[in-house]
Amino acid sequence: MSTPGHDDPLSKERSHLAASRSALRAMREDVESLDITDVTANWVNAAVLEAQIEQRIKALADLSGTPLFFGRLDYLHAPGAEQAEGGEGERFYVGRRHVHDADGDPMVIDWRAPVSQPFYRASKKDPQDVSLRRRFGYTGGDLTAYEDEHLLDPAEAATTSRLLQQEIERPRVGPMRDIVATIQPEQDEIVRAGLAGSVCVQGGPGTGKTAVGLHRVAYLLYAHRERLARTGTLVIGPNRSFLHYIEQVLPALGELTVRQATVDDLVAHVEVRGTDEATTAVIKGDARMAEVLRRALYAHVTPPAEGVVVVRGSRRWRVPVYELEEIVRELLARDIRYGAAREALPQRIAHAVLVQMERAGEAPDDRVQNAVARNAAVKALVKSVWPQVDPAKLVLRLLTDADFLAEHAEGVLTGDEQKAVLWVKPARSVKSARWSPADAVLIDEATDLIERTHSLGHVVLDEAQDLSPMQYRAVGRRCTTGSATVLGDLAQGTTPWATRSWEEALGHLGKGEAVVEELTAGFRVPTDVIAYASRLLPHIAPGLTPVASIRENPGFFDIRTADAGPADVVAACRELLEREGSVGLIAADARVPELAAAGIGHVGPGEETTHATRLTLVPASLAKGLEYDYVVLDEPQAVVDGEPDERTGLRRLYVALTRAVSGLVVTHAAGLPRQLT
Repeated sequence: MSTPGHDDPLSKERSHLAASRSALRAMREDVESLDITDVTANWVNAAVLEAQIEQRIKALADLSGTPLFFGRLDYLHAPGAEQAEGGEGERFYVGRRHVHDADGDPMVIDWRAPVSQPFYRASKKDPQDVSLRRRFGYTGGDLTAYEDEHLLDPAEAATTSRLLQQEIERPRVGPMRDIVATIQPEQDEIVRAGLAGSVCVQGGPGTGKTAVGLHRVAYLLYAHRERLARTGTLVIGPNRSFLHYIEQVLPALGELTVRQATVDDLVAHVEVRGTDEATTAVIKGDARMAEVLRRALYAHVTPPAEGVVVVRGSRRWRVPVYELEEIVRELLARDIRYGAAREALPQRIAHAVLVQMERAGEAPDDRVQNAVARNAAVKALVKSVWPQVDPAKLVLRLLTDADFLAEHAEGVLTGDEQKAVLWVKPARSVKSARWSPADAVLIDEATDLIERTHSLGHVVLDEAQDLSPMQYRAVGRRCTTGSATVLGDLAQGTTPWATRSWEEALGHLGKGEAVVEELTAGFRVPTDVIAYASRLLPHIAPGLTPVASIRENPGFFDIRTADAGPADVVAACRELLEREGSVGLIAADARVPELAAAGIGHVGPGEETTHATRLTLVPASLAKGLEYDYVVLDEPQAVVDGEPDERTGLRRLYVALTRAVSGLVVTHAAGLPRQLT
């Protein structure tokens, strides 16, 4: 690793950084100076163009504390050219976005461009025509060091990059950072996988699966921008705290148009004010409920009792009952949405009338068919045969009418399961009902049975292991014509309905063909910490490969008896706050109020930490997906006891144990769980 010296090339690299920043400012100023007065036909076009320009200006922002480029590639030959002897190579600086000079020549190449790929994948064994790979070290936004790797020099041994390790281990305060400078070859393969196929990433703590998913979105938007601009992208996280934590990653990469949501946001058709017992929630989340809903919905379709007579002028046209029955049977057999079939029914009846008119010598056109479809007699028949159904009312009736549920759940749910989902106190109306999160998912399923849900081009689903089959179906509806990136860890499933296998989950999602990739190299959690947490794996996910930390820094790990209770916990927090970086105090949810009153300044999960307040007090139930430089874990046994069963509790504990990047202190007054000792 090189640092500034008298003849050191670092000054040249700093000059290139300064010139690149100036070029980026010029690019931004060019956009800001655009005059669209004479190029828009109307105010609508002007508004659209102004919004696009505003987005472009934001995307060209120069983040002062973020390096504009982090690497350099010196090619032996010009990429794409014939690799003839004596061919002239090229030099490219790899960064977060493309920057060009006044002549249009690139000064920084976007990390997603094909020419940047060898920065992540080239090696001594496969140099990919790269003679030199240079990594840069930064302090804030200032370039302070560089490190060279001569891939074609057989005398130079392959070593682990110190700058890479330092970047991985760099203390973190505030939201999640991007990992664009530290992407590893196995991660890069997932990031650059094609848009057409879906990918499922099984990754233990610290393997970078969340960051890989976010960088995959950024890559797909680069490679398929026009298509995804039309169809849209969506990142789904487990809760608001998690989304707040990751929300700055994509803007740092210049992507501002990706929507973020939780599953609860997607299915928010009604106000959720209630909760379910675990047993009830498991049944409501079972994929069998989709069949119950389908039966209950289509039970509203009743065969016509008599024919329909349409009067037009002096003529009367009669469609007999057997013909109406055939029309209804055909619509039921077409496997189209309930609402679409209901809209088609009057047109089909009108068509039958037009056939009779043509046989009688008339020449009706489309206007006549539409008029017949709107005829009062036809409308009355449609209302009686194929009535409108409100999805929330349908679910409400299933959950409150035992006979209605029994009729449509026969052979699907057992008698005990039916009793479990029935409400003890029936609600009077949809608005007064105390809907639970699982109920909202059922309403979303019913809504889709009636009217097709809009599909996006690509969906990223993070912490997927905690979803129920019905929740997977809800997400799958959002990408029926697109693809998905599914991220999770089976060992971190902490709901009673947690995913048992990715194959089963992908089937519910409608992406059974997805490729399952496993990340096992740990870049975040120190060796001693992940080894300690992995003692739980045989008890919570015996089939999974333990994460192998590749960190050279073993980290800080200690187990302490907290004889003085919260005072000892606070003392451990104060000790860690003397170090650089963020500190998380994770505790069983029931113990959070006591620790919050212990007299040490803190923020809650999802709130922004500052250099003045670097301690976050985190209920164990909200720790998933978060990370801190140092963690104090209070009372592991209380974390386990806070869950409805031991296996779920141990999984919650596994999550809590693996949130630290540089050090972990476990404090306990009660005994430790036997699985750890």
